[in-house]
Amino acid sequence: MNTSAIERILRGPSGIGTAGLQPAPQLAAAQAPAAAAAVPAEVLPETKVPEVRTPGFGAPGSKAPLLVGSAGPAPGLPGPPRLAPAVAVDPPAVDAPTGGKPKAGDPVPGLYHHPIAEPDPVRVEALSLKIKAWAIDEIELYPPEWEKDFDGFSTGRYMVACHPDAPSVDHLMLAARLMVAENAVDDCYCEDLGGSPVGLGSRLLLAHTALDPLHTTAEYHPAWESSLSEDPPRRAYRSAMDYFVRAATPSQADRFRHDMARLHMGYLAEAAWDETGHVPEVWEYLAMRQFNNFRPCPTITDTVGGYELPADLHALPAMQRVIALAGNATTIVNDLYSYTKELSSPGVHLNLPVVISEREGVSHKEGYLKAVEVHNELMHAFEAEAAALAAACPVPTLVRFLRGVAAWVDGNHYWHQTNTYRYTLPDFW
Repeated sequence: MNTSAIERILRGPSGIGTAGLQPAPQLAAAQAPAAAAAVPAEVLPETKVPEVRTPGFGAPGSKAPLLVGSAGPAPGLPGPPRLAPAVAVDPPAVDAPTGGKPKAGDPVPGLYHHPIAEPDPVRVEALSLKIKAWAIDEIELYPPEWEKDFDGFSTGRYMVACHPDAPSVDHLMLAARLMVAENAVDDCYCEDLGGSPVGLGSRLLLAHTALDPLHTTAEYHPAWESSLSEDPPRRAYRSAMDYFVRAATPSQADRFRHDMARLHMGYLAEAAWDETGHVPEVWEYLAMRQFNNFRPCPTITDTVGGYELPADLHALPAMQRVIALAGNATTIVNDLYSYTKELSSPGVHLNLPVVISEREGVSHKEGYLKAVEVHNELMHAFEAEAAALAAACPVPTLVRFLRGVAAWVDGNHYWHQTNTYRYTLPDFW
C-alpha cells in the first residue's frame, strides 16, 4: 500500500507555528506494524477529541446537537465490534440442516458471517414507530395496501442491528429514512411496484436532484421545486436528505450524494440488460453490483454514530477498497437470501447464482453454492484489508469507522437471515 498519504496524516500539522499542536510525538508510519494484524480495542489510544456541535437532526430547522469527533461509543451502549483477524481463515463449520432445507431463520449453510446479539427491543420498537409515522403520515410514501409489506421489512430492527453505536433513536432515524427512501425508489422505479427499465434514466435523474439540488435560474427554479413532490419516491428522497444534511457535515453529505450517484448508475446498467435480454458475464455482473449495492448505507456510519471520519481519511485508496469490499459482500448476501423470492417473480431476475448458472453452464444448486464461495472470499478480503488499514493508520476515528462498517456488515446479514417475512432459502442441502 502506498503510504505517502498515511504518513502525511499521521504527521499532522507541520507548518510554522504548529509545534504546540502536538501533545506527544506522532507515531511514524514506518513504526506502524507491518503485519496486517487486527488492532485490539483495549490498546487503542483513548484520545480526547473536542466536541464540535453542528445543527441537529430533529424536524428541519431544529437545533438538536450532533457530536462530531467523539472517538468512543455512546454512553450506555456496547462499543462497536473489534476488527476481525487479517489472516483469512476458513468459515466456521456449519452443519447442513437436518432434512435438507434450512429452517426458517437459519443462516445460509457454509456462509462466512459473524452472529450478533439481538438488537435492543426498546430501540427497535421506538424506531419502528417513528419511521412508520414519517413514511405514512409525514410524506405519504405508501398507500394503505402496502402497509403490511412496510411492516414486514422491519426497518427498525434492521437499522438498530446495523448501527450499535448510534447515540440515540434520532441518529438511527437518519439511516432509517434514507433506507426507506432508497427502497421506495428501487421498488417504484425499478422493481415490481410499478418499476420499469423503460425511461428509468430520466426518473432517476429527476429523483437525484432531491439529493443533489438543482442550481438554476430564478425563472425555472419554481418548476423544479414543485417537481420534488410529484411522486412518493421523490418526496421520500427530499425529506430524508433534508433531515440528513442538518445532522451531517458538508463533507459527509457530499460523500453520500456521490455514493447515491454510484447506486443510480448501477440501476441503469441492470435496466439496460433487462431491456435487451442480456445475461452478463459473471465478472460483468459483479462490476454492476459494485455500484448497485449497499454502499450508501455503511458509509454514513459515522454520521449515525455522531462523529466524522475526515474526508482525507475516507478518500484513502485503502479505505475505498475496504468500503467497496464491504458493499460487494453484503450485496451478495442479498442475492443469496432473496434467491427464492426472486425466482417467483415474473421474468428473469438477475442475481449472482443465476448468472453463474447461466454463464458457467452449471446447475442452479452449483451456481448458488459457488456464489456462497464468492461471498466468503470477499468477506475475508474485507476483513484483511480493514485490519491492515487500522494497523497502518491507527487514528481513532478511522478505526472506529472501520468497526462501524464491520458492524453494518454483520447487522445486514442478521436482518437478511432473520427476516422470514421476506426470505426463505432454497432446498440445496
